[in-house]
Amino acid sequence: MDIPTLTAWIRARAELLRTACDRGATSTELAVLAGALLVGAGLLVVAIRAKLMEKIGIINGG
Repeated sequence: MDIPTLTAWIRARAELLRTACDRGATSTELAVLAGALLVGAGLLVVAIRAKLMEKIGIINGG
């Protein structure tokens, strides 16, 4: 799953929860949204780590 798609999905779900104030958000909906945020954070950490390892490899190799 790529980060832009995940970000768009999170924004859409958050907006849906904001506009549906009268019915309230269930704990399951909030848990799914929190899980998606954690997955997004994990993907970001992996991407940053991979980029740093690439840079370190260039520095050590050259």
